[in-house]
Amino acid sequence: MSDLGKYIDHTILKPEAKKSDVRKICEEALEYKFKAVCVNPLYVKFASEILKNSEVLVATVVGFPLGNNVTKVKELETQLAIEDGADEIDMVVNIPALKDKDYDLVKKDIEAVVKASKDKIVKVIIETCLLTKDEIARVSELIVEAGADFVKTSTGFNTGGAELEDIRLIKSIVKDKAKIKASGGIRTKEKALKMIEAGADRIGASSSIKIVEG
Repeated sequence: MSDLGKYIDHTILKPEAKKSDVRKICEEALEYKFKAVCVNPLYVKFASEILKNSEVLVATVVGFPLGNNVTKVKELETQLAIEDGADEIDMVVNIPALKDKDYDLVKKDIEAVVKASKDKIVKVIIETCLLTKDEIARVSELIVEAGADFVKTSTGFNTGGAELEDIRLIKSIVKDKAKIKASGGIRTKEKALKMIEAGADRIGASSSIKIVEG
């Protein structure tokens, strides 16, 4: 696949990442024509300035990495990120509420971020490694109902990342009503292509150059 870079969110979310590291991934994203860079909220404005007048989007994270923030905090994080120049918001779902089957809270939490995003792309990170298959299916339904754009598999900060069976399951639920971002543990071109074949529309990776160069 010659346009593989267009599927990739070139990601740097390490807590120790410095400005020089963020500048480097922005420059790499420009060189390799990646779809987006994904950076921590602190660096949204910085990345936006570097990528101004380019086709590379700036994504950031909200409620990251646990998803346990109260909704008003997620709303504020989203608003500030948009003000700083974010094009896309990758929010972590309220995992405890999902586990408690408090589906109304889960849905309203997502809806609040979607509203605060002002029509920017919203990806909802569900942390598949912590969920049962039934929970993955149910939260995928809620994400569609709440009007978010993507189901995203993982933060990359937990016990596991994207799995092909989970991508297929999510695709069977959302069909064409939402897209899928596979993230966590994708470090080779072969695995990235398998994720896309299974239904992923976007790949989140820090090994992006290795992936596109095969």
